[in-house]
Amino acid sequence: MTNAAATEPVAISTGEPATTVTRGTVLIVLASFCFGTSGPLVKPAMDAGLSPQQVASFRIGLAAALLLAFVAVTRPRLLRLRRSDLPLLVGYGLVGVAAVQLLYFAAVSRIPIGVAMLLEFTSPVLVALWVRFVRRVVLSARMWVGTALALLGLAMVAQVWEGLRLDTFGLLFGVASALCAAAYFLIGERGVSTIPPLGLVTWGMVVGAVAIAVVTPPWSLPGETMTATAEFAGLAVPVWTLLVTCAVVSTAAAYLLSISAMRYLPANVVSVLAVCEPIVATVLTWLALGQTLAPVQVLGAAVLLAGATVVQLASRTPKVVLVGDAVQPTVG
Repeated sequence: MTNAAATEPVAISTGEPATTVTRGTVLIVLASFCFGTSGPLVKPAMDAGLSPQQVASFRIGLAAALLLAFVAVTRPRLLRLRRSDLPLLVGYGLVGVAAVQLLYFAAVSRIPIGVAMLLEFTSPVLVALWVRFVRRVVLSARMWVGTALALLGLAMVAQVWEGLRLDTFGLLFGVASALCAAAYFLIGERGVSTIPPLGLVTWGMVVGAVAIAVVTPPWSLPGETMTATAEFAGLAVPVWTLLVTCAVVSTAAAYLLSISAMRYLPANVVSVLAVCEPIVATVLTWLALGQTLAPVQVLGAAVLLAGATVVQLASRTPKVVLVGDAVQPTVG
């Protein structure tokens, strides 16, 4: 006689505690705020005459130098590398730091910024597809609905229909930036399982800075532009102070908070919650640079936040694994 208890699937709760989910959510929201400050900070610098590539080179180069000096003084043991970690660190730095920045700026140079932003922030869908079909983890319907709502809200905030024009290379650059952004979340999630977040971000930033320096050396920035003043929040602010703030807040702190969030939440959840960044960027641009918000952007922000909330709540739901003939790991 077959033992029914032995063959019947058994549900096992593998969900993360609510406090862990909350901690990860707070970290990625703070990271999104920090990332979102980059646009309002660097736009006056670019209006003053700096190219997007020069801005990226400076912000990543300075962030790498500051992180390296801070870690060397406070926690030098984090700078010790294991040979087995080198491929991951190089991949994280080249793809998640350098390539995603350069490809996004390349897309912006050829297609409207709203379209480029939407393309880059399709990365949550790519991460979800990887988790579903490569890792064979079943994602709940709420996770997919929340992701779709977040992307719809993003499209409304970015107003992608404004000045839309087709440019093959621009679209390719945008799609490539999305692939790199997805790789950033997946590599970061894997990295924090063996490397402390501070060490991972520091070495990743160093690798990214070296890679971008090959294309645009930070020392090539014109001194007269760096010392010139630009208007920010109604004040005349030196360009170099905007770039230094961007390097500290929008780069070093943002990457560290984002990677730290992956210690508490899976990559697919973090990537969706990260789409709050365009809301922060849009609101800060309105406050600091005086650019107005259209009603559709306000509505889009609400839709985006609703989608992010659905994903966040889904991540609190205990995951169920069926043990027996029907083994189905689930998330959300």
